[in-house]
Amino acid sequence: MGGNTVEQSQEQYGLLQRIYLRCMAWIQTPAGVWVLFFIAVAESSFFPIPPDVFLIALCIGAPKKSFKYAALCSLGSVLGGALGYALGWGFMDTLGTPILEMYHLQEKYVVVQDAFRRYDAWAVGMAAFTPIPYKLFTITAGAFKTNFVTFMVVSLVARSARFCLVAGLIYFFGAKVQYFINKYFNILTVVFMVLLIGGFVLLKYLL
Repeated sequence: MGGNTVEQSQEQYGLLQRIYLRCMAWIQTPAGVWVLFFIAVAESSFFPIPPDVFLIALCIGAPKKSFKYAALCSLGSVLGGALGYALGWGFMDTLGTPILEMYHLQEKYVVVQDAFRRYDAWAVGMAAFTPIPYKLFTITAGAFKTNFVTFMVVSLVARSARFCLVAGLIYFFGAKVQYFINKYFNILTVVFMVLLIGGFVLLKYLL
């Protein structure tokens, strides 16, 4: 049993590595911007690899276009989030649950369910800056039938903040900041998450 689990993990890792290398090769082509866009769309609903690594690659190649890439990545992520919402809303049993099982997210699904019970669509704001796959939040939002407009607005603000953080660091500091991003990204996102959630709470209070 344990041996089979190890073999399955190795196979999954090998598959992810092949997918990653293929995507990195596509990123280097003239169509790289659109590859980033479609990766961002797919990652929000079913694709395993976050678009951040591909965004970093493009930004380092052309730092002056960093915010353009971040905007495109944000748009793709939000549109993909709508797809994830649709999967949870109308196809949870047939598609949503199998996707979560494929990535072994069943336990995290329970945690995210609790977040939606407490905060509804505002939980998506936290999703943008946690290591938990974003697709888990988008699918759960649909399953809980949260307000779609609020979901989309929060997604747009939160995902844009995340990707603009990466783009801004490279725009102002260049390729040398890549090591810093890789090492301290979690700390940076936690700080941004605190500020962002504070803004959401204030906005919710005012509304």
